[in-house]
Amino acid sequence: MIRLPLLTLLVLAAPVLRAESFDCLMDPSDLIELGSPATGLLDAVTVDRGDTVQAGQEVARLVSEIEQSTVDLLRLRAENDTVVRSQAEQLEMIEKRFERVSAMRGRGLTTEEVFNQVEGELIASRGLLAQAELNQEIAVKELARAEIALAQRRITSPVDGVVAKRVMGPGEYISNDDHVLEIVQLDPLKIEAFLPVSLYAEVRVGDAATIRPVAPLDGAYAATVTAVDRVFDAASGTFVIELQLPNADGALPAGHRCRLEFGAG
Repeated sequence: MIRLPLLTLLVLAAPVLRAESFDCLMDPSDLIELGSPATGLLDAVTVDRGDTVQAGQEVARLVSEIEQSTVDLLRLRAENDTVVRSQAEQLEMIEKRFERVSAMRGRGLTTEEVFNQVEGELIASRGLLAQAELNQEIAVKELARAEIALAQRRITSPVDGVVAKRVMGPGEYISNDDHVLEIVQLDPLKIEAFLPVSLYAEVRVGDAATIRPVAPLDGAYAATVTAVDRVFDAASGTFVIELQLPNADGALPAGHRCRLEFGAG
């Protein structure tokens, strides 16, 4: 019986997958056609193709003079508490009067009719104060709603990315079906590769791999398997896997071909 060295056995037992490399494609992790929650005329588009944008950055805005005027008007109403303070002071005076009349009633110094009249004024004053406070609260909520409507006239980027295409410009009308910009998210990159079905059992989500961009780019970059397709392509005898490749500095472009290796350094 021939005994093979342990190292030889390990090499023979190693999956074929680890010794091969496969074609792959580096895609953006997301392509966003950025529209607007509101409709109207575009006032400005502040970025252009190739510009880098940050999440939350304003990239365009709609004409919003009417919405701004509405916010200013409602802010005056919401911040004006004159009626509430006046009703509170009036209630305080009536409460004091009611206390005096109640004391006089207890000593028989006033009539029941006077007491009932002052009690009615007290009830009415409390109702007027409650209504004034309610109106104040409604004004605050109306202001908040108007501020939301105004904010929707500003179009902001939802992600860190790069402007891939500028579709519309100032003066154009944007509807709910339109989009102003196309933004690609380049961090992380999404790597897509087609593997033969014979290797299906050897790939798992979480596996590490090395991505090597083809010329004119070079270098080796670590990626992680994030998805393994469970539907085969019968015509080509392949299945798709997706990997995630960190690209925080944006050094790697999307849309470029690469080679994928498992277990490589």
